[in-house]
Amino acid sequence: MPRLSVAPGLALALTLVPALAHAVEPPVPMERMQLVIISFDGAHDNKLWEKSLDMAKRTGAHFTYFLSCTFLMTRAEGGKAYQAPGHKAGRSNVGFAQSREEIQARVRHIWQAHQAGHDIGSHACGHFDGKGWSAADWKQEFAAFNIALANAWNAGGIASEQPEGWADFAAHGIKGFRAPYLSLSDGLLPALKQDGFTYDASLVTKGPGWPADADGMPRFGLPLIPEGPQQRRVIGMDYNLFVRHSMGIENRKDSAVFEERTLDAFRKAFQTEYGGNRIPLQLGFHFVEMNGGAYWRALDRFLTETCGKPDVACVSYAQALPIIAKQKKADRSAF
Repeated sequence: MPRLSVAPGLALALTLVPALAHAVEPPVPMERMQLVIISFDGAHDNKLWEKSLDMAKRTGAHFTYFLSCTFLMTRAEGGKAYQAPGHKAGRSNVGFAQSREEIQARVRHIWQAHQAGHDIGSHACGHFDGKGWSAADWKQEFAAFNIALANAWNAGGIASEQPEGWADFAAHGIKGFRAPYLSLSDGLLPALKQDGFTYDASLVTKGPGWPADADGMPRFGLPLIPEGPQQRRVIGMDYNLFVRHSMGIENRKDSAVFEERTLDAFRKAFQTEYGGNRIPLQLGFHFVEMNGGAYWRALDRFLTETCGKPDVACVSYAQALPIIAKQKKADRSAF
C-alpha cells in the first residue's frame, strides 16, 4: 500500500484505502502537525494530470482532484446524455471531451491517481452556477456525475480495460465536493448529505481556518491570504491570482514576476500557520496554466521546499479529515 511521505524523522504513515486514509500514531503529537491541502478543479487536461502526478511523486504530496464529469463524455454523447438543471440538454460551461482517445487517457489518469492514494472528488458536471438550485436540482447533477463516472471506460471505447474495483470506486469512492464558482444554495448541504458525501470544500474564509461543522458535515474554505507589494488579501487560488495580476488576461511576458509574487504569498501564509496555531493551509488550482504557468511553477517550488519540513504533511482533503478529527479531540479550544 502507498505511504504518505513526510519530513525525515516524522514517522507518520497513512495506510491508504482508495480515496481514504487512516492515521497511524506518530511520535510527534498529531495535533501539532501542519497540514497543507492542495486541490485542483476540473481535472481534465491530460498533460496536467501527468504534470501533477509527477509533482506529487517528487514532493511527497497527495492531492484532491475535483472532477467535472462532462470531460468523461464527448459532445455527441453529452448532447444526448447530460442535462443540467434549468438548462437545455447537451449544454456545458466547460465543454466536453474532444475524442474517445482523450477520455481513455483521462480515465487511466484518474485510476492511477486513485491507486496512488490521491482523493478524487466531484466538481459537478457542466460547471453551472447552482446558486438557485434546490436540493432536487443538486441531486440531479450528482446523479449525472455518478452515471458519467461509472460509464467512463465504456465512453472511451475501452470497456474491456475497465479495472477491477472501478465500479466500486465510482459507486462509493467520491466523498468530497466543491461547487463550481464556489457558488452555494440552501439546497446544496441537504443534497450532499443525502448523497453520502463526507465533506464539502466550497467555502471561502477570511484566512486559514478549521473546517466548519454544518449539521455534522465538515465544510472547508479556501482562505484569503496577503499578496503583493501592498499585501492585499486574495483567495488562495490560481484563478483569483490570475485576475489580480493581469485582470484575467493572459500575460506571459510577466510570468516570472507573477510566479515570484505567488510563491512569496504561499510562503508567508504557510509560515504564519507553521509558526503559530498550525491551522491547515488550503490552496486551490485549476487544470489550466494561467499566465504562462506562473501559478503551477510557484506551487511546485512551494511543495518542494515545504512538504519535507518537520511536522508537515501535504495531504488531500480525505487524508486531512481523520487528522483534523484527532486535532479537534486533542484541543477543542482551537475550533
